[in-house]
Amino acid sequence: MSLESVKNHFKKWNRENDIMEFASSSATVQEAADTIGVQPAQIAKTLSFRGKEDKAILVVTAGDAKIDNKKFRKTFEFKARMLSADEVVEQTGHPVGGVCPFGLANDLDVYLDISLKRFEEVYPACGSTNSAIKLTCDELEEYSYAKQWVDVCKGWEGAEEKEKADKVEV
Repeated sequence: MSLESVKNHFKKWNRENDIMEFASSSATVQEAADTIGVQPAQIAKTLSFRGKEDKAILVVTAGDAKIDNKKFRKTFEFKARMLSADEVVEQTGHPVGGVCPFGLANDLDVYLDISLKRFEEVYPACGSTNSAIKLTCDELEEYSYAKQWVDVCKGWEGAEEKEKADKVEV
């Protein structure tokens, strides 16, 4: 079971009991945010891409960020192509909606997008469609064995200013 592999992964840091399991779904960014009670941008979503030589790569981004194809190609030197649901399970061992960079079925390269750095705490899934863990960005980097921080997203810049402006207008 995928959640079990994530719990085993977190035993190295004595954090397996910090994994939250929910009665409701946390499979989408919005569901996870509603379930946990945080803004959607704080959900650390893990995206799976077809890498070189049939090896997937994982990019963890903020919940409000979208992949910028030009930035992705410049950073990784190949086109951003998402894996199918079956390929995601095959490569990560986790179902879509529960994909995370922990307890992976294969040794995959993990990258963290800078869109996450604006938050003190983020909430990645934990291998199931109803789980998450609260981590700092430093913890996420350590626990995911991330190769590096990258800048491959768009749509999140200035999000705080827009949210503040929206609140003022109300």
